[in-house]
Amino acid sequence: MSPLQNDRFLKALMREPVDQTPVWMMRQAGRHLPEYRQVRQTAGSFMDLCTNPELATEVTMQPLERYPLDAAILFSDILTIPDAMGLGLYFETGEGPKFKKTISTEADVAALNVINPHKDLTYVIDAVASISRELNGRVPLIGFSGSPWTLATYMVEGGSSKGFHKTKALIYNQPEVADQLLDVLADSVIVYLNAQIEAGAQAVQIFDSWGGALSHDAYIRFSLNPMKKIINGLKREHNGRKVPVIMFTKGGGQWLNVMADSGADCLGLDWTTDLGMARNQVGNQVSLQGNMDPSVLLSNPTVIRHEVERILASYGAHSGHVFNLGHGITPDVKPESAKVFVESVGELSQKYHANID
Repeated sequence: MSPLQNDRFLKALMREPVDQTPVWMMRQAGRHLPEYRQVRQTAGSFMDLCTNPELATEVTMQPLERYPLDAAILFSDILTIPDAMGLGLYFETGEGPKFKKTISTEADVAALNVINPHKDLTYVIDAVASISRELNGRVPLIGFSGSPWTLATYMVEGGSSKGFHKTKALIYNQPEVADQLLDVLADSVIVYLNAQIEAGAQAVQIFDSWGGALSHDAYIRFSLNPMKKIINGLKREHNGRKVPVIMFTKGGGQWLNVMADSGADCLGLDWTTDLGMARNQVGNQVSLQGNMDPSVLLSNPTVIRHEVERILASYGAHSGHVFNLGHGITPDVKPESAKVFVESVGELSQKYHANID
């Protein structure tokens, strides 16, 4: 593997001094880019794009050609694991992901097996290796997975949901069955992320998209604890370099203290949590990632720069900040606005790092 030409992102995750705040965007390879839409059309469908390592490599690299980003993230989908478990993932235009089969009984859960990523998700592991070769040390590559709780919601509901009524009914009526489901998912995420690390991912992120829908006690048991199990099972060093782990619970700002004790190196924050207050809570225990509202990118360059400056000032002159959006960039954002955002972080953040040892 080629030596990294830009390791700013990895250093910030490990709370080491950097010259400026590193930046990347969740969903940076995606529908806001016309070149992505063109490749997506060529592929035929979203899943055809995901399962083609060559095309997945191409779209992963696209935002790096437009923006001075400090990391690339594997182009894939969080629902690859339940698809590999035989639930039949498909996408309805305008409706998001759906499954042909759902999980509703104890027998359904008992029939699930831990995936073998080299057999069941070869296309993802091949894509990681291909992207790593293409990057050739340019910036680090982020691998990722959905969290067990988030994956479970799609598997039980059969697709996207607002209230998660079926999944919540499961955890309250049959908590032991829910634990069993989350356990097989956690074990699957462990081998999946470790395979990505071995193939070339230099950091990994666990996307807990729906943990914020839970009550406090339910979050600890059904979302956080499975993620802690994953973190404890991950390879934390590869090729002589530490492999940082980012944990992102959307709507999880109220659980920062317990999340900081999870073993993760970095906590991702959505835009509803003040970054400065979050840093005061966790201190130097973990680094923080985030957390600009993606809707700011629908504004003008002056507003975008002002919001970047505000967030940087909130975090202050400290190591351990990775600038990101509080959630994924939306399809209606103009690439020119995203460029203003990324360039502003690099330019405006330098003064906050000038005197850090």
